[in-house]
Amino acid sequence: MNNGNSRRGGSDRKKSGPSKPLNKARKPGASSKPKSFDKPKSFEKADAEAPKAGSSAKPRSPKAAPAKKGPASFAKKDGYPRAKPAVDKKPTDKKPTVKRQSNPDELRLNKYIANSGACSRRDADIYIASGNVKVNGKVVTELGHIVKLSDKVDFDGVTITPEKKEYLLLNKPKNFTTSGEGDKDMRNVLELIRGASRGNLQPVGRMDKNTTGLLIFTNDTEVVRKYAQPNQKSFKIYHVSLDKNLKFEDLEKMSAGVFLDGHRLFIDEVTYIEGESKTEIGIKLRTPNVKVVRAIFESFKYDVLRVDRVSFAGLTKKNLPRGNYRFLTEQEIINLKNI
Repeated sequence: MNNGNSRRGGSDRKKSGPSKPLNKARKPGASSKPKSFDKPKSFEKADAEAPKAGSSAKPRSPKAAPAKKGPASFAKKDGYPRAKPAVDKKPTDKKPTVKRQSNPDELRLNKYIANSGACSRRDADIYIASGNVKVNGKVVTELGHIVKLSDKVDFDGVTITPEKKEYLLLNKPKNFTTSGEGDKDMRNVLELIRGASRGNLQPVGRMDKNTTGLLIFTNDTEVVRKYAQPNQKSFKIYHVSLDKNLKFEDLEKMSAGVFLDGHRLFIDEVTYIEGESKTEIGIKLRTPNVKVVRAIFESFKYDVLRVDRVSFAGLTKKNLPRGNYRFLTEQEIINLKNI
């Protein structure tokens, strides 16, 4: 039996020094594994440098990422994915394009038709493909056909010119006439619109040197022919200055119509101009002949001092000073053709 002196921690136990506490605090950063499981630093360095078993991959270089093939391959650099092209395209040598030297006397057939004002280029291609266009008497259905300005082109049975249809409105001053005949002091109205267009613009109707006001110029032969006819639907308004006051009874007779050269002429409206003397008269007619206006008042024994056309087929002199001109808007052109 053991006595009391044999108890654990008794006085007979050999004391070699103070005992270490059981719950000793670990140093921060110390490993929780036993020392027997820790590898020496020399081994860790060797493992880091040696490739893994069964892997043929080379150690990754910090400068170049490993190349991988495939349509959706990515290479990581600094922790961010970077897309790579699936196929490396080699630069191809482009052949220099040789531009065709354009001849100013030649152009495509669809542009020829569009410049004539018949229709747009796209619509012209439709007409060409359907066989409705002839060049020098022969049907052409080839798109992109080149024609010369001297060629004769028939579009849907009508001969056309490559000029784009243009319409110009002039506020004509005195001492200019639409004809080149007469006194040497008279000048042609074409001088007033010189440089406005390259087209062959012609005046619509006639005006003598003493008549002022609105005058239309165009290269549209249909419009010129339309407004040259004696019977028209469009109205013209004139401001007439007389040598003496117009009697009211004469004004009423004019409103009922007058006979000139055995023909009766109907006057749509004749009136005194508000705020002016009775020598200033406004008259509304459909005839394009300016000489008729003078003849009406002269038949009633009045001398006409001045005739000014202030309105032509709905067009006015608003914002158009004397001697100046302007091109018509698209809507004005439509109205001019539809009247």
